[in-house]
Amino acid sequence: MTKAVLSALIRPLVEPRLPDWVEPMWFMSKEQALEFAPQAEIGWFDLNEKEPMIEIAHAATNLKWLNSIYAGLDFMPLDVLAERGVVVTNGVGINAITIAEYTVMLMLAHAKGYREVVRAQERHEWLLDSPGKRELSGERVLLLGLGAIGKLIKTRLEAFDMEVVPVRRSGAEGALTPDAWRGELGSFDWVVLAVPSTPETRHMIGAAELAAMRPNAVLVNIARGDVVDQGALVAALDKKQIEAALLDVTDPEPLPPDHPLWELDNAQVTMHLSGRAQTKMFQRSADRFVENLERWQRGEPVEPQLDLALGY
Repeated sequence: MTKAVLSALIRPLVEPRLPDWVEPMWFMSKEQALEFAPQAEIGWFDLNEKEPMIEIAHAATNLKWLNSIYAGLDFMPLDVLAERGVVVTNGVGINAITIAEYTVMLMLAHAKGYREVVRAQERHEWLLDSPGKRELSGERVLLLGLGAIGKLIKTRLEAFDMEVVPVRRSGAEGALTPDAWRGELGSFDWVVLAVPSTPETRHMIGAAELAAMRPNAVLVNIARGDVVDQGALVAALDKKQIEAALLDVTDPEPLPPDHPLWELDNAQVTMHLSGRAQTKMFQRSADRFVENLERWQRGEPVEPQLDLALGY
């Protein structure tokens, strides 16, 4: 029997489908997880807070496979897991559909001035003209990040007749290479960030990049807050150096109540809700985990696997 320490949150979706060779140990709290962790060969240690997850991972000294619903696991002790030879599967793609839809919503809401329409309705005021007149059709988008989410964003924006130019290491036809996109920033109307959080992507958008953008450029960040130098962004928005920033993610999170981003008319903050705007996340995760259990038993690779050296 293989002992699996699993969060009770996914118990109703997983337990009836567990194979006979898995002995589940369901935890309801951090304390329970820490108690069970040393016995775990398979672990699903997801909690709402990061620090307990890190602690539990350290305690799971016999772990062979760690699974998570989270796509970004850069906060976990990946070096320790690598030393122990642990295979890690993450939640890449689980929320891709809803995040791609959310990205389109943010862009349309900004283009059409929809926030002002909602405010007018709350005032019972009949507007005589649209507060936003921008059309997505024909505009150019620089897409940084062509993973599971980026690919879906690309097809959806192309359906609006937008020209989407991704950044790819290969620099394939229609794409820019990682060393070329900064020089082309001035030719794009929108810059969409869908990259993982790594040392290489930290503050990849800073003062120099913001200065290189068009005055009508809109920055859309559905990646991680730390890929943008937030101080530089606040300064650029305050000076109206770019048209707007649509931010599903910030640094830190939650954003402090007195942070200037809340007050800027040309910033939209959507509280990292893009991945939560759906009801199928746990079902998709459970389905993937059960399928991976079958692969694990057959000695086949489980997926999607996190590259512990790269952090994504």
